Amino acid sequence: MNDRDLRIDLQRPLQEEVATTLRDLITQGVIPAGARLNELALCAQFGLSRTPLREAVRVLAGEGLVELVPGRGAVVRRLSVKDVADSLTVLKSLEMLAGRLACETASDEAVARVAALHDAMMERYAARDRLSYFKLNQAIHSAIVALPGNATLIWAHDAIQARMKHIRFIGNAGPDKWAAAVAEHEEMVRSLKARDGEALATVLALHLDRTLERVRGLL
Repeated sequence: MNDRDLRIDLQRPLQEEVATTLRDLITQGVIPAGARLNELALCAQFGLSRTPLREAVRVLAGEGLVELVPGRGAVVRRLSVKDVADSLTVLKSLEMLAGRLACETASDEAVARVAALHDAMMERYAARDRLSYFKLNQAIHSAIVALPGNATLIWAHDAIQARMKHIRFIGNAGPDKWAAAVAEHEEMVRSLKARDGEALATVLALHLDRTLERVRGLL
């Protein structure tokens, strides 16, 4: 390994840390949709040089969370109601397919890992730790989609889910909406454990349809 490769390896964790921080700020709406990422201000805030910040922004652009706009720089992507509805429609189809396949093919160990993620999520729900809850929530959806071992299905789901982080985060705004979403997740895990593919597909579809209902007035 030459000096240049070593330098890149050492920088990568910092870039990932910055990307995670920015992703969380966008997810929570601290940096709102349509806002420009002020490079100088963020470098000063994080105590960074521009290089790791720019690398982190490129990661987020690849995920679809930000857009690189000529003359403006990096801007947090703004999704219209139609964008959200279209994305949730496709996510619903992907997750329903994954749920059916998972119940047919997933190992008991893999199902147990999803159940363990659910238990951890419920701990965060009890603590009202909304961001940690949300990250585990999204991990559960990704884990269910990953159960059939279909790389194309995983890729398509990840690509859409990545840019929907803020939308799905605000879907839990308010105790009633949050409790309803939790109840749907509990039904997902019960259906998965029972290997009832149709029941799992049905609750996944309901969950995503209700996500649109929960966020429509907030967009």
